[in-house]
Amino acid sequence: MRRTRYERAFTLVELMVGLMVTSVILSAVATLAFAMSSASTVGNDSARTAARIRHTTLYLSDLIGNCKMICAAPGKDLVLWRADDNKNGRINLNELVYIERGSDSTLLQLRRFWANSDPEYTLAQLSQSGTKDQMGQQYNSKITPLISDCNNVQFGFLGASPPRTRTLAITLEVFENGRWNRCETVAAVRCRADYLLDASNQIVTGDDD
Repeated sequence: MRRTRYERAFTLVELMVGLMVTSVILSAVATLAFAMSSASTVGNDSARTAARIRHTTLYLSDLIGNCKMICAAPGKDLVLWRADDNKNGRINLNELVYIERGSDSTLLQLRRFWANSDPEYTLAQLSQSGTKDQMGQQYNSKITPLISDCNNVQFGFLGASPPRTRTLAITLEVFENGRWNRCETVAAVRCRADYLLDASNQIVTGDDD
């Protein structure tokens, strides 16, 4: 006489319990994966922000350190006499660099102008905020973005004001790890052209003794 074997199957209750356990495990795995992805994104953003600030700091330190003079601070800008390229002891258009922070102090960028005529400018002209607007209407210009997603950009002069300034501090805030963090760059002009200034802080002319 042959016996028939019956395989025991899962009951409905066991299937439901198994599905619940599986869903809990999958939910935990999904949560962990999302957390790891978020942490990786935050880490990458922080690394990019740190690299951008480091590059900006080095760039501005070199630019300011090697410039001839911090000429003026009209409006929201800072005007640098980058170099005396033609060795004439005068400030020419092609030798100027504007450090801009925008009307609401939420960016940091450079602006240069150039023209074949390469006209001269006095410190009195550069101290007027309207001079840059006139340059923009008459000459070609180029913008070099440095940091565009920042806040509260400020220029500070340690000691004398332009054009006698030797040391400049640039401070700004960047959003990092859920909050605004303050950053500061301090740079000093290494070879100032003070010998060209008269008592009224203007560039002396070739006829002056």
